[in-house]
Amino acid sequence: MGARPFERLRSSVVSKLTDVPKRILIGRALRSDRLGETLLPKRIALPVFASDPLSSVAYAPGEVLLVLSIAGVSAYHFSPWIAVAVVVLMFTVVASYRQNVHAYPSGGGDYEVANTNLGPKAGLTVASALLVDYVLTVAVSISSGIENLGSAIPFVVEHKVLCAVAVILLLTLMNLRGVKESGTLFAIPTYVFVAGVFIMIAWGAFRGLVLDDTMRAPTADYEIKPEHGGLAGFALVFLLLRAFSSGCAALTGVEAISNGVPAFRKPKSKNAGNTLALMGLLAVTMFCGIIALAAATDVRMSENPAKDLFHDGVPLGADYVQHPVISQVAEAVFGEGSFLFIVLAAATALVLFLAANTAYNGFPLLGSILAQDRYLPRQLHTRGDRLAFSNGIVLLAGAAMLLVFIYGADSTRLIQLYIVGVFVSFTLSQIGMVRHWNRHLATEKDPAARRRMIRSRAINAFGAFFTGLVLVVVLATKFTHGAWVALLGMCIFFATMTAIRKHYDRVAEEIAAPEDPEEGQTDDMVRPSRVHSVVLISKIHRPTLRALAYAKLMRSDTLEALSVNVDPAETKALREEWERRGIAVPLKVLDSPYREITRPVIEYVKSLRKESPRDAVSVIIPEYVVGHWYEHLLHNQSALRLKGRLLFTPGVMVTSVPYQLQSSEAAKRRARKRQDWSAPGAVRRGPAQSDRAKESSPSK
Repeated sequence: MGARPFERLRSSVVSKLTDVPKRILIGRALRSDRLGETLLPKRIALPVFASDPLSSVAYAPGEVLLVLSIAGVSAYHFSPWIAVAVVVLMFTVVASYRQNVHAYPSGGGDYEVANTNLGPKAGLTVASALLVDYVLTVAVSISSGIENLGSAIPFVVEHKVLCAVAVILLLTLMNLRGVKESGTLFAIPTYVFVAGVFIMIAWGAFRGLVLDDTMRAPTADYEIKPEHGGLAGFALVFLLLRAFSSGCAALTGVEAISNGVPAFRKPKSKNAGNTLALMGLLAVTMFCGIIALAAATDVRMSENPAKDLFHDGVPLGADYVQHPVISQVAEAVFGEGSFLFIVLAAATALVLFLAANTAYNGFPLLGSILAQDRYLPRQLHTRGDRLAFSNGIVLLAGAAMLLVFIYGADSTRLIQLYIVGVFVSFTLSQIGMVRHWNRHLATEKDPAARRRMIRSRAINAFGAFFTGLVLVVVLATKFTHGAWVALLGMCIFFATMTAIRKHYDRVAEEIAAPEDPEEGQTDDMVRPSRVHSVVLISKIHRPTLRALAYAKLMRSDTLEALSVNVDPAETKALREEWERRGIAVPLKVLDSPYREITRPVIEYVKSLRKESPRDAVSVIIPEYVVGHWYEHLLHNQSALRLKGRLLFTPGVMVTSVPYQLQSSEAAKRRARKRQDWSAPGAVRRGPAQSDRAKESSPSK
């Protein structure tokens, strides 16, 4: 039969083809006991887990102005009030999540809070919302960064999808190298971006308040033709609520820190809480500063700039490229083409790419927890070679690339799907925290501890009310603009995870051992009446003889050799050789008029089971073991198909009897040598040293 089993074939081929490139791309594998070395200090954790909310100030102010422009320039004076509402919401969410971080430091975040306090369905709803939002974070951030970069490099605009996919692949590779390494790579551009925005705000305030300079954005002289002029009453309120919901994009990614608490250095909860507070303070200051400078420099934005923006009474036309608010403000403050303007523009584009890193750290962690709870495949629970959750990283990248392809890497279309999942998780998480404190207050007697719990409950209760109100606003104002797609994605995730959990529960129930072995014994526990051993052979050679010797050693009730007549001449030669050698095992040959091997064997084995249902059939397959991956292509794979089919036949056991060829022995020596070289503290030895080492080793 001379075929390698599928598992060993796949392992060998994949190992040979991918091991060296894999080590070059993601680095050497790390031991499990080095997990502590990958934990993050606060200075690295901030860009790793907060790059999304920090970078959102690059597009969130613009989203506010885009919506307000529907009512014309006169509606821009509402932008400071919308900014105030976003600030209040940000501080509320940050304060609420600081309670989460201290109460649930295991890294489950919103999912664990909702699952523990509101039940599995609420937990699964939160998990579905977060998974959708993480995928959207990658798609929106990368697409927005591509658009910013495309204003300077035409090739990027002309090939948006291709460039977006390339960036996603690059980020995936960085994260596969490990959390700490990716955090170090991302820290510099994130801090450059934050410093650049603060310098812009400070210099703009100094010029405007102290020097009394006139700063004008490049669009300051443009006029906006309102789509719906003179809005009032309910229409105006609805417009302001929609602008507020768009500005809430600044809050995306806040929950990632509560999900990533295990990645922080000790004391984990304290460091995570401090990082969360610092992130909120930085994001709020940058958001408000850009909104204020946009108003001071007369920035003009429009959802349809080609038709709705006019210069000297003439529409700008389809050739006009509308630059983001932060770019226009930087040009007004620093001057077009200045060094600081170029630095901030480059840092903005780069940090938008890196904002996806928040999802690359949140999605795999959440996926691991869900896999542990049997809601996702178990492969997502384990860490890869670099102690990162590699399977979760790859799954996130694949989903984000699919979304980018479907929406053409258009951030304007993608951002309409955004935020819904965030506020679903925010709201259910805070409701869960209120129940958490109620449960603990029912048993806590210490007055000081009760006061702390009551204060925390009040914070979470206000957070639940405020985020719930925002969720209603977001659904009402964005549902027809694309939010329904996010809700559909949540439903798909919910249904999929529910089905996976049912499958795992069904399997666990089916394979569970009975509590009392003496009662209700199953067929699996009853000893078979007899065992029929069948050795599959194609010709007589060393692997066949070894398999026959092994089968005799098993001392089955019956033993026979089984061959399939595909070529009459070969079958005749096999019979003659069998008789000449006097092998004391009956040889049975199955006819196969259609030259099949698998079907006759399967039918024969099933017939044995049908004749004696209480008996077991042991199918023994001799196999070659070759040393090179390409050698597998030169051998018949009939045993592979047989094993796959026999797995579904009850009462049949399959045994492989390997026969190692010389090339496999050489491969084993090479593998042992590589293992010795890759071992920590390995020292290269010459032949003489190796001989001396053997002589000095103790005899067995």
